[in-house]
Amino acid sequence: MAMPLTRHRFTVDEYHRMGEAGIFHEDDRVELIDGQVAEMTPIGPEHAACVDDLARWLTQRAGASLIVRIQNPLRLGTQDEPEPDLAVVRARPEGYRTAHPGPDDVLLVIEVADTSAHYDRQTKIPLYARAGIPEVWLVNLPAGTIEIHREPRGERYTDVRTARRGDTITPLEFPTVTLRVDEILG
Repeated sequence: MAMPLTRHRFTVDEYHRMGEAGIFHEDDRVELIDGQVAEMTPIGPEHAACVDDLARWLTQRAGASLIVRIQNPLRLGTQDEPEPDLAVVRARPEGYRTAHPGPDDVLLVIEVADTSAHYDRQTKIPLYARAGIPEVWLVNLPAGTIEIHREPRGERYTDVRTARRGDTITPLEFPTVTLRVDEILG
């Protein structure tokens, strides 16, 4: 008789203990998605430049009540700790030295994709919707578009639109910030 395959999904705490035990190293590009350790794709120059530019523009315009985090973890549940390219989170007086931001702290997530658009769209965006993140942008460099996902319901966003060159984008949670799609795409 064949035994069914049993899978173990790691918790965020187990994932951190693996890092503390040296299983992962600081330079390893991994994140925890649905209890599974996922290796992230390498970052190319165009991707890196886009993230740098977005971080600079958002930091300049966001104000002191917000923090722009670059490729840092978000704790979205007991089995999810993704590392989006950018996350705009509420500033807290005590900061985030003792815990990563959770769903209630996150106002905007931005994923930049040069090779990972399908994965981001099929795996990460539903994860952000499930956590209740109010807005996610998917900067699709090869397509020259930015998908704007708003109004999370279950594992999807009910308001999805695509911005193209010539358009501008204004995040829901900070309407005084407007970015030109041409600048973002380079």
